[in-house]
Amino acid sequence: MALAKVSGMVIDYARPGPFTTLDAGQSALAAALPADPVEICRVATGLVIQPHDAAALPVPEERMAEKNLRPTSAIVEALARLDPAPLTTPRPARLRVVGTCRHFATLSCALLRLGGIPARARCGFATYFVPGKHLDHWITEYWHAGEGRWVRVDSEILGGDLVARPEDLAPGEFLTGGEAWTLYREGAVDPDTFGVWGTTHAWGVAEIRGNAIRDLAALCKMETLPWDEWGRMTASYQGETGPDYDKLIDEVAAACAADSPDAADRLYHNAELRVPDEIR
Repeated sequence: MALAKVSGMVIDYARPGPFTTLDAGQSALAAALPADPVEICRVATGLVIQPHDAAALPVPEERMAEKNLRPTSAIVEALARLDPAPLTTPRPARLRVVGTCRHFATLSCALLRLGGIPARARCGFATYFVPGKHLDHWITEYWHAGEGRWVRVDSEILGGDLVARPEDLAPGEFLTGGEAWTLYREGAVDPDTFGVWGTTHAWGVAEIRGNAIRDLAALCKMETLPWDEWGRMTASYQGETGPDYDKLIDEVAAACAADSPDAADRLYHNAELRVPDEIR
């Protein structure tokens, strides 16, 4: 379903949220978007470069901070400073904004919503980057009215061959944080295979908990950065939470899997789960 009820109101995934709203003066840059949802996502593919790829070019060190930009408006502003061409013009690598998978996903989500297409970013884990590993990752979903389903697109790898159809990810290729949590609780996966590429410490069950909460926030149109922490997330990463917190994550996973508006509303407004005004 493309609409969800939150706090007595309807979340319309076809309309921008706090992090996916472009400034009024940026509308010209986003003009002439394609009509096809996958082609809209492909626009984002040509606008973002991963930090490790940027470092190899290299780009100026001060530009590495672009990966911390939260609002799409700030991402577009950074792009316009580098090249004022419309967003539909693919940039050479050195003129793309430095960002993570979250930038690809959230920018795609913003452009889809700008075109009136229901869309949402999802936080979880990809299975296709490293065999046997579930790597921290973000993708985009858009609502396919004709098929009555959410289609998962990985804008970062469109045009590549990591999976057969990056424009319509197959079941199991990407797991939301909640889906990963449910598999962990069922004993179907090894939690130590879930983590952040390039790190030795950011692996294990706490990574799954964190992404389950970030995914709930994204479903409520609050697409945070991959390293943002709030509530008891920091304590979880430090191994200081117990069974009560895991039961809360059980509820998060169930609500996200069911696409339940009432459950998402109740949980997101829990002080443990709601994105605060100031984020770590």
